[in-house]
Amino acid sequence: MFRKLLIGSSLTLTGYFAGSFIERRRTEPCKEIFPGIPGLFDSVYAATPVSLPDVVPSKGVSSSRTSQIMKYGFPGFDQIRSFDNYILSYDRRNRVAHWVFEHLTPEGCKPNPDVDRAKCDFKPDDTIHPFFRSENSDYKHSGFDRGHLAAAGNHKFHQKHCEDTFFLSNMAPQVGSGFNRDAWNRLEKYVRKLTKKYANVYCCTGPLYLPRREDDGKMYVKYQVIGNNSVAVPTHFFKVVVCERSDGQLEMESFVMPNQVISDQTPVTMFQVPPETIERAAGLLFFSNVNRKMLVSINGKKP
Repeated sequence: MFRKLLIGSSLTLTGYFAGSFIERRRTEPCKEIFPGIPGLFDSVYAATPVSLPDVVPSKGVSSSRTSQIMKYGFPGFDQIRSFDNYILSYDRRNRVAHWVFEHLTPEGCKPNPDVDRAKCDFKPDDTIHPFFRSENSDYKHSGFDRGHLAAAGNHKFHQKHCEDTFFLSNMAPQVGSGFNRDAWNRLEKYVRKLTKKYANVYCCTGPLYLPRREDDGKMYVKYQVIGNNSVAVPTHFFKVVVCERSDGQLEMESFVMPNQVISDQTPVTMFQVPPETIERAAGLLFFSNVNRKMLVSINGKKP
């Protein structure tokens, strides 16, 4: 299974990032996942639209909380919506978010026995025009899970925070067994565990639609769509994380996972990649208020 993962991921990504960075040396383990790819590892019902550059929070969402979440800068400014405990930018064409941003703390990630995930229902985001939003019917019989971008497990301190993560604007089609319920879940738990070491963890999550080389030798961006609303199925997903140490210093970790079955024996660190390569692929700039040269580490290594 692991060998199939390596081969499949290589075919998907070959040539896309060719010659794009020197930073690959920071993430030598990536060579085992993506061999031969020199450039890869270069009442308001839900939320409300915002006016830019000022963020207009949803009813009940404090502007101070929004400022906390986006402390280190916005990755982009398209169709931004604020929820009680996370922010997202929505892609109306693909019916999936461009990115979702969370600020995680030890207290916020602490399970509350009064919070019941079973009471949370997947629901369409009615603040998005019907032309552009996804519906539960799009996922029905599609073979894909409604995969959280802002993980429900990150927001179990308040019932409403957990319920907010079940809006379909926070979902993307994910392979179920072997990915959403397994490998992706392990990555979510890994990020959540960082709050045991750091007081503040800032996490940006989103989809990627990466090209692959076809039999004619040309590169194509090809992905499935599901349902009557043609919800895009991402080929990959990313997470970029910044952790604040007690001394104020910052550490960064970034990951890309293919949206496919992944062996249980594959550690999440095998999917670490330089953040610059995700930025190039996603067309986003992560943590733009942070000087990368001032980071203590990127993926566990000095920049």
